Amino acid sequence: MTAGGRAALLVVDVQNDFCPGGALAVAGGDRVVSAINGYIDEAAAAGMTVYASRDWHPAVTSHFKPYGGPWPVHCVQDTPGAEFHPDLKLPPNVVTVTKGTDPEKPGYSAFDGEVSAGKSFLADLRDRGIDHLYVGGLATDYCVRQSVLGALANKLEVTVLEDAVAGVDRSDSVHALAEMRQQGADVRTGAGGLAEKR
Repeated sequence: MTAGGRAALLVVDVQNDFCPGGALAVAGGDRVVSAINGYIDEAAAAGMTVYASRDWHPAVTSHFKPYGGPWPVHCVQDTPGAEFHPDLKLPPNVVTVTKGTDPEKPGYSAFDGEVSAGKSFLADLRDRGIDHLYVGGLATDYCVRQSVLGALANKLEVTVLEDAVAGVDRSDSVHALAEMRQQGADVRTGAGGLAEKR
């Protein structure tokens, strides 16, 4: 942790297509919304930056089964499936991290994304002096895992909010949480609040 460092909340891919009824639904994916809303309230009260990442795929991408990829078509740019879950209470000043726009790359990690044209997520974190991320969202075994590992690789502290994540595969999610712990993440519920740091 750097002196004077700040913490932020990262909400990963809580989008319609990853929730029940969506094109690539995570079982119980909408279950995380209430928990995340509680953390958003805590973050706002503490003056913390809230980031929300989103898959934002082009209609034609090697990520999708029709074009040789592993996944059904999902979170296509400017479609209802790519919208954030309607019950997710993101603050007006949320910073959106857009990823998955390259048709040749999956863009699992928020660290593959941009907050605005030409400005990476990591650059925005650095500019704000943020050195600790609290992470919740979907899916534990894919985009949450990759985002957490990306944060750790960039020497950030990470707390995974275990009650605010859900995965595609239960066994894979258990292994993903174990891997994140092994790599240095703190995996827990947010009991006791997010951070004193702001």
